[in-house]
Parts: sequence; structure tokens; C-alpha cells
Amino acid sequence: MTNRLAQSRSLYLRKHAENPIDWWPWCDEALQTAAQQDKPIFLSIGYSSCHWCTVMEGEAFSDADIAAYMNEHFLPIKVDREERPDLDSIYMQALQMMVGQGGWPLNIFLTPDDQVPFYGGTYFPVEPSYGRPGFLRLLQALRNHYDTEKEKVAAVKGEILKNLQQSALLPPQPLSEQLLDRGFSTTAGIVAGGGMGQSFPMIPYADAALRAARLELDMPVDAQEAASQRGLCLALGGIFDHVAGGFHRYTVDPTWTVPHFEKMLSDNGQIVEYLANLWSAGVEELAFERAIALTATWLQREMTAPEGYFYAAQDADSFATAEAVEPEEGDFYVWSHEELETLLNEEALAELKAQFTVSLKGNFEGRNVLQRQQLGELSASVEATLAQLFAARYGQAPNQVGTFPPARDNQAAKTGDWPKRIPPVTDTKMIAAWNSLMISGLARAYSVFCQPRYLNMAATAAQFILSHQWVENRFHRVNYDGHPEVLAQSEDYALLIKALLDLHQASLAATPDVLSELGCVPQDWLDKAIQVQEEFDQFLWSLDPGGYYNTASDASEDLLVRERSFMDNATPAANGIAIANLVRLHLLTEDRAYLDAADRGLQAFSSIMERAPQACPSLFVALDWLRNATVVKTNADAIAALAQRYLPDTVWQDAKTLPPEAVGLVCQGLSCLEPALTQAQLLEQLQAGHI
Repeated sequence: MTNRLAQSRSLYLRKHAENPIDWWPWCDEALQTAAQQDKPIFLSIGYSSCHWCTVMEGEAFSDADIAAYMNEHFLPIKVDREERPDLDSIYMQALQMMVGQGGWPLNIFLTPDDQVPFYGGTYFPVEPSYGRPGFLRLLQALRNHYDTEKEKVAAVKGEILKNLQQSALLPPQPLSEQLLDRGFSTTAGIVAGGGMGQSFPMIPYADAALRAARLELDMPVDAQEAASQRGLCLALGGIFDHVAGGFHRYTVDPTWTVPHFEKMLSDNGQIVEYLANLWSAGVEELAFERAIALTATWLQREMTAPEGYFYAAQDADSFATAEAVEPEEGDFYVWSHEELETLLNEEALAELKAQFTVSLKGNFEGRNVLQRQQLGELSASVEATLAQLFAARYGQAPNQVGTFPPARDNQAAKTGDWPKRIPPVTDTKMIAAWNSLMISGLARAYSVFCQPRYLNMAATAAQFILSHQWVENRFHRVNYDGHPEVLAQSEDYALLIKALLDLHQASLAATPDVLSELGCVPQDWLDKAIQVQEEFDQFLWSLDPGGYYNTASDASEDLLVRERSFMDNATPAANGIAIANLVRLHLLTEDRAYLDAADRGLQAFSSIMERAPQACPSLFVALDWLRNATVVKTNADAIAALAQRYLPDTVWQDAKTLPPEAVGLVCQGLSCLEPALTQAQLLEQLQAGHI
């Protein structure tokens, strides 16, 4: 018997459709019912590829006794954080206030009349374990607390609400001269620092460190070394799928060896752009080029819809056999030593062991996650061995598998006619923000490596968004098999505008035959960026003090506070990206209103930049744009050559007219240098400006 979630388009919500818990989606009717019946709301937020969300769904949320108590004494609501990042942000912040840390699943208890939290946690086991209480006992204690300790509940939620409201109030202040140096120094230190626990890509931080390296700042760490090392950890580590491409979400150790196996589009888009930038900055490690190429191939094979957009994520877990009751973490990706001995001859296995971490006992539950042990290019024989492993996973050699159909849910995974291993479930929804991250990554990879397929993939995905995500003249965040849903939020607007500007810049560097295949001209992308920016400003700009709200003015009624996102997490904060976009739009249109808005936006967040520079590297990237913005007006051939270099605060304009004998004109701030008469002089001017 199914519950209300059975008809949801969200894969994450549908995964809970057969729970005995009487789940509601987040909606007015659910909130009103909770208030009328005076039932505390149990709000559970997660996403489809979340491992511990999957574990809790199969344990506590499938337990009959827990469900019976939950249904009688609480009103349970399920939310897909990828649909509603605004709700997730507010309640994650509340959870961190209560317990000092967060994570998913995010499970939080709200009072029914105002949706203010009074208790929360992440994973709750059925029986007491991991230092956490059994879930049924916890539910009973919380309901008793709610019924008999009204004053204490009121005091807790009052404090939480006050803190949430105060956190949304940031006093604007002027930008100090030392602010950029301090922010970049802090960020580089974070990237350089080693940890004792998990290892996350943290691309917003790595990107800021790479930018810092070119500015010759007085820092306690070597920013260039820190940025380069992060790229090497990503391209060589077990976080990368060396057999088939694509990056996993993070590793569970500080040595970048054993990943948490889910693959998320948002991570892959950022990593592709970062590795391309590292290469352009002079760190020409061949492993970077291989990782980008294999990731693009993985996208084409497994993560691209027939319409051209990119799917959201692949699960960490997969079924070992069709008869298995529960999926196993990493089963699709890892190799036992015995299996490798069967698949490979003695010479091939020995060579694989020389290049990758392979041992008899393995490094993950008796099996092996492949991690490269050496830099440089892999030999043809090692690539052939990896192709054998690919065939053992997919059923055919890499050059024989064009597209590999997604397993859309557990049932499809278990009943599909898979030639070899059962693949993990793929969440096939289109998320505008995440597609935009991938578009930006591919556009940058095209500029650096001149591979037309990268630009074609990026342009096709962007064209899908522009053609399908507007309903009644409003931008929408997700798409389920042709059905756009959920009004776009600030990260969708900001990242799409960035992607369109990145496509504009990459297209300026494209050859005529590549542009002809795209069917558009560079100006088209800029025009679209300007149009999307106008809508963004209309519905999400904060008139006082500045910056962008997470949600539109007409889509915030059900929120405790209307936040303006500034903290970077796995993805960059919307305001950092949005403010950098404003500077770029100023450079490309010469409209000072964009520059004034960027300056005002940064002043709106300057207090948090001063107080907690470790929280907001993307805002410092935006400040870097504001301080060092440069436009180069030159011809297409010069743009193509310069675009392969790391010039992070520079935009290109295809100049129709230049002074006689000049090859280019460099303008910084509100003034221009003397016309460059040679390509060498043009590059010298750019490098002298520390850009």
C-alpha cells in the first residue's frame, strides 16, 4: 500500500512511497492539517543519491511500530532538498544551531502553528547505536516533551527563530583595502590544510586559492601548491572513477582513496572547470586532461537525456544481484583481487598493481578502489587493462558503448536486462543550477583543450533550459521528463547566467566550423544572459541592503526567514556567483548599473566577509572581479589563443574596429592601456596587470 508520495515526480519522494509512514509533501494542506490537529511536524529532508537517507528509508521509515506511533502523534513531511534548497538551507542552519553540525538525512521537529524547530538530528537508527537513541523511544520522548513542557519548547524555538532572523540581517559596510588579501589567504590555508577525516572537493575554496596564487600575496602557505595538490588529489585519487569517468562526491578518508560512491552532476561540473583552469595556469598534468575527457564521455554515455540536458545524480549503492534485498554501497565500482585475477592475465595484473592501489585484502570491505600512484600518462597497455575492467562492468568495450540507459528506480535496476553489473539508480531529473555548473565546466574545457564535443554538449544543454524552463514567463528550477516544476531560486538564476556568459566567451574562441555546428553566434548567449539577469533582478534582488534572496518575492510565504545565501558548501553560494556575473555584464555591455549593483552587493556582505572569511570564498572571487576586472578587445584568433591561458578576471570582446596596426586593447577598471601592436605586447600588458 502506497502513501501520498507515490504520485510525486521526485525520485527521492517516490522512494518513500511504500513506507508505512503516512508521508505528506510540503504543502499548505499539510501545514494546515498539522495546526488543526496540534501535531508536531516531523520534517525529513534528503535527496535520492544520499546513502544514509537510503539506509533510514529501509530501516526506521519501514518499521511498523515506528510508523504507527509517527502517524498517530506527528505529521510527517518529506522534502527533496534538490527541489527545495531554500527549505533545506533554513532548517539545516537551525539544526547546526541546535547540535553543532548537520548532514543528510536532515530530520527536524517543528511546532505545528509556525513551523519553528525545537529538536533535530540526522540519521536515527531503529535501535540505539552509533551513540544515537532508538527512533521510537526518541519519538515518544519528544511527543511527551511537546505535550508537557510547553514553556521549554517555546523557549527553545524562540531562541532558534531569533538566531535565524538575526543571521539574515547583515549590516552593510564599506569594503576595506585589505579584505581581498585576507580572504584569499584564509581560503588558501583551508585548501592547504590536511584533515584527519573525510576529503571533499571544496571547489569554491580551491578556485579561490588558484586565483590567489597569481596575485603574489603575502600568505603563510603556497597557494599555487595548495591549488595544484587539490587537482592532483582529484584526478589521481579514488574519488575519480578511473575505469569509466566521473567523480564521486567525496572520500571517507584524508588520503582521497575510498569514496562515498554517489556521483553528482554538481560536483562534476565544478571539477571539470577547475581542472581545465589548473591546466591553463600551467599545471599541465596529463591526468587532468584524461579525467576531463573521461568525465565528458561518462556524461554522454550515462547522464545525458535524449533532449540534451544532464541528469542529476547516480546512487552510491547498487544491487549485487537481481535477487538481493538491499543495494550495496560501491558494488558497481569496486574489484576483489580474485575477480581481477580471473579477468586479467598475470602481466596485466602486475602492471595494474604498479599504477593503482590493488592488494589481496583490498582497501574497501575486502575489495579494491582504484587510486593512481603515479603522475603522467598511462601506458597503452594499462589503458587496455582498464578497458577490460570497463567491459566487465558494462558488458562491452568503451568504444562499443554509445549510451547506457539509466536505471530509474530500484525496480528497474533489479529487472533490467543488464549485460554485466547492475548499475546504480540514476536520478533523471534536470536541475537548472546543476546543469549550469556542467555547462560552465564544459565551456571552459573547450576553451582550454579545443575539443568541439565539449562545447556542443554545453550548448545543447543550455538550449534545452532556455527552451523548456520558462512557464508563464517565469524560470523554473527542475524538469521531470519534459515537465518543468518549482520556481527557480537564486542559485538557478546565478549559475545559468554564469553558464551563458561562459558559453559566450567560449564561442568567441570557437572556429567558424564549430560555431556553424552550434547554430548560433556568441552574441546570442550574451543576449540571453541579459534577459535572465533582468528577471533575476525583478524577483530576487534585495533593494535594501543589496544582494539576492534565495527565493522570489512571490514564493516565500512558507519560509521562516527570507535568506540571502552567502556561504559556500559543495556548491558555490548564489550571491558570490551573481555578483561576479554583474561585473562581467558591466565589462561586456559597458552598462555602469551592473557595476554599481556589484559594488552594493559586496558591501551588503562585507561584514560577514570581515568576520568569517572562511565561510564565503565565492564572495572573495566576486571581489577579485570587482578589483581586477579586465576586458580585452581583439580579434578572434587572439581570443582563441588567450582563452587557453589562466586569466580569471578577464573577458573578451571581438573588436570590430581597433586603432590602426593594433592587435588589441586592454581596459582595466575605467581606463584603457595603450593599444597593443603585437600579440606579445598584449600578453605582456595582461600579465603586468596581475590578472
